[in-house]
Amino acid sequence: QVQLVESGGGLVQPGGSLRLSCTASGRTFNNYAGGWFRQAPGKEREFVAVISWSGGSTYYADSVKGRFTISRDNAKNTVYLQMDSLKLEDTAVYFCAAGLGVVGGASVDEYDYWGQGTQVTVSS
Repeated sequence: QVQLVESGGGLVQPGGSLRLSCTASGRTFNNYAGGWFRQAPGKEREFVAVISWSGGSTYYADSVKGRFTISRDNAKNTVYLQMDSLKLEDTAVYFCAAGLGVVGGASVDEYDYWGQGTQVTVSS
C-alpha cells in the first residue's frame, strides 16, 4: 500500500507560480511512476503530467506543456509539479497518483494509488 499526500496548493494571480508536492509513504515509491491530474468543478479528471520511476522520462498534456514541470526526488519519496505562468483555466483540484504498470500515463486507469487532492485557484 502507498499513501500519497499532496501539498502546496493555494490562491495565485494569473501569471504567478506554485509548486505542488506529493509525498509518499508505505511501500517503496521509487518503483512507481508518478502522475498529476486535475479536476475542475463539473468536469472530468484530466491528465496533467507523468514522470517515470527513474525520473528519466516525462510527458505533459498539451495544455500545460512549456508552463509546468514535473520532477521527483526518490530519496525524499516526493514528486513535484512546478507550475509557472498560471492561467485562470488552471483552477482545479490537483491530484497525484502512483502506478506500477504505467505505460502512457495519461489514463486514470493506469494508476494504483491516489492522493486526496489540493486546491489550486488562479484568480485576480
